[in-house]
Amino acid sequence: MSQFEKLLAQMRRHPHDWQIKELQQIADRVGIAYRQPGTSHVTFSIVGYAPVVVPAHKPIKPLYIKRFIALVDSVRGVNDNQ
Repeated sequence: MSQFEKLLAQMRRHPHDWQIKELQQIADRVGIAYRQPGTSHVTFSIVGYAPVVVPAHKPIKPLYIKRFIALVDSVRGVNDNQ
């Protein structure tokens, strides 16, 4: 299992206490664009999928982590119900 897969697995098991930089690392790996145009939110988007907006302050609530993981899974073609 690669470090990328381990990080995603950790996010699935424990969607608490993550930082924006970790979400950005995953987004870079999968090809999801992100932007933070001078606001307190980061928008993760890729053509063909609904964007996910995540507040950039810590801690990030589990709801936003789960939405982000759903976007990553959709882009990767994974159908995981964990």
